[in-house]
Amino acid sequence: MNQIVTELPFGEGELHIYIDTSQGFLDMEIGELENPDITIALDYATAKALFVEMNPQAGIEAFMAGKIRVTGDMTKLMSLQGAMPQNGADIIGQQIKDMTD
Repeated sequence: MNQIVTELPFGEGELHIYIDTSQGFLDMEIGELENPDITIALDYATAKALFVEMNPQAGIEAFMAGKIRVTGDMTKLMSLQGAMPQNGADIIGQQIKDMTD
């Protein structure tokens, strides 16, 4: 799954993050997968709430408000609900947090 984070507070452009499950666990890194099953676009505030503050309710609210746009296989996205990234998520979360401190 690729994630595109928009409306960055530190300049123009986008932040590209991916979650890879091909090894049997969730691996979250900066960059993009070549052929993702799902691509999610969300704004910076929503990404921060989800990945730094670990607030799943913010994700639900943002999706219902149209702040999260999904392309690809929604069933695969639904299967990831509740799963937590094992590798890299804490580093990416800290990098996002550092950008706003």
